[in-house]
Amino acid sequence: MSAIAPSSRPAPRALGALLPFLRPYRWPIAAALTFLLLAALATLAFPLALRGLIDQGMPAGGHTGALRAHFGLLFAVAVAVGLFSAARYYAMSWLGERVTADLRSAVYAHVLRQSPQFFETTQTGEVLSRLTADTTLVQTVVGSSFSMGLRNAVLGLGALAMLVWTNPLVMSAALAAVLVVVLPAMWIGRSVRRLSRASQDRVADASAIAAEVLGAIPVVQGYTAEAREAARFAAAAEAAFRTAVRRSGVRAALVAFIIIANAALLLWGLYRGSQAVIAGQMSAGDLGQTIAYALFLASAVAVLGEVYGDLLRAAGAMERLMELLATEPLIRAPEAAALRTITPPLGVAFEAVDFHYPSRTDRAALAGFTLALKPGEVVALVGASGAGKSTVFQLLQRFYDVSGGRILVGGEDIRQLDPHQLRRSIATVPQEAVIFSSSALENIRYARPDATRDEVMAAARAAFAHDFIEALPQGYDSFLGEHGVRLSGGQRQRIAIARALLKDAPILLLDEATSALDAESERVVQQALDAALQGHASGRITLVIAHRLATVQHADRIIVLEHGRIIEQGRHADLVAANGAYARLAALQFAA
Repeated sequence: MSAIAPSSRPAPRALGALLPFLRPYRWPIAAALTFLLLAALATLAFPLALRGLIDQGMPAGGHTGALRAHFGLLFAVAVAVGLFSAARYYAMSWLGERVTADLRSAVYAHVLRQSPQFFETTQTGEVLSRLTADTTLVQTVVGSSFSMGLRNAVLGLGALAMLVWTNPLVMSAALAAVLVVVLPAMWIGRSVRRLSRASQDRVADASAIAAEVLGAIPVVQGYTAEAREAARFAAAAEAAFRTAVRRSGVRAALVAFIIIANAALLLWGLYRGSQAVIAGQMSAGDLGQTIAYALFLASAVAVLGEVYGDLLRAAGAMERLMELLATEPLIRAPEAAALRTITPPLGVAFEAVDFHYPSRTDRAALAGFTLALKPGEVVALVGASGAGKSTVFQLLQRFYDVSGGRILVGGEDIRQLDPHQLRRSIATVPQEAVIFSSSALENIRYARPDATRDEVMAAARAAFAHDFIEALPQGYDSFLGEHGVRLSGGQRQRIAIARALLKDAPILLLDEATSALDAESERVVQQALDAALQGHASGRITLVIAHRLATVQHADRIIVLEHGRIIEQGRHADLVAANGAYARLAALQFAA
């Protein structure tokens, strides 16, 4: 199910949403339209030059100078058409690329501001499809189809005007010819467009299979499923091939019809025109000119039919992009007048917090959750999976808003804070370390882009990451690969811890990073975590999700959660002595 609401606007009107993206480029648009008009006018001048050659250049007999002059004029017209067309093509292509880049950036920046609830109900693949396929279609229309449509509109109107001016009697035949060619072409064109969309869908299916499988190669190879997955992709590729072949067949029929129909019209026009020339009713030059303008008109209308189809497809793509841009983030800053500021040292308080995830409204993730954290305190959250530990982290960072109660940071309700200001006060080490496709230096510096190299190295030393980073082929400048594939699990965790230490925020959230590591990696990462916990002396609040109780025995307080409620809290020794839920959990772990 998608969180993106469909638009109710008719498709053609959706192209009006491009105006804000076109408006900054008025002068490039004016230049492109000027070149387009000049190219069209030069093209319309060609039949006039041709008539002069036939009527005046050829009858001159041996006067090669007159013949040469007429051919020179024809060449000059061709040069003008070529130069103006090239300038028009470059200007429109530049405009298409520029507008598409701006549109893509605007949509991507807007998507990044969406709250996690948006991504719960919207597939990432759908967003990527809109960022790539839809924007590419808009680019094709702005940079090519729109220009082609305008050019052929000018050519068609110009040819029509010249036909009326030079030979009004041929108008009825010209219009009939246009209808004979264009109407069937548009009817066949609709089938081509429908099959083109189907072909794109089948290609997308094959691409989706490939992306899924390539992202899980170890699992595929571990279960020796290479042959099965290759066969599944081949079946999808075969479906795309069959659809493409049907599209190509219909397109071939369309091309054949247009060529045959235009040839028939040309021959019919030549036949009737030849009769008129023999009867002395028109000159040979007039005949050539009239046929040329009639062909200009017929081809222009046929192209406009194709362009209209492209415009409809682009309108649909633009509509989908505008739906993304119209999606407002559920979590956003309040009005400027209501903004509050927070300064460290900070206290944190959860006051009777209730919360239900939007996708799981039947069960409370937190119920009556009340917890106060003082500056410098280290507090651990323990409990079974689904007890609400991660929910506490997400609510504190205001990825969601509470259903009831409130959360205070620095004495201010976080709903009255700018989310960016709030999150700048929080550093997080997730259980699954996120490593970007860049160098070790840039991965750590992600927390503070303005940090110096020495500051990055100091954070890496504190996280016990400096030695293994220095051992990499290019040291801190080594590329870590997609998702950090060149590193071990423990090394990725230490990079994430160094990143959080570099941020040096007054609130540190640790989703214990050792639960999935081997004993040696766990020992080293635990040392890094212990280094992170030393910040309590400076007034930093540290909130730890603990899966292994041995890692938090020395926490100032341990909070035991069950079904979103606090059932016990205290120090390790006190909770063990109380012989409650924590004691039973500790007995199981320490006995193991």
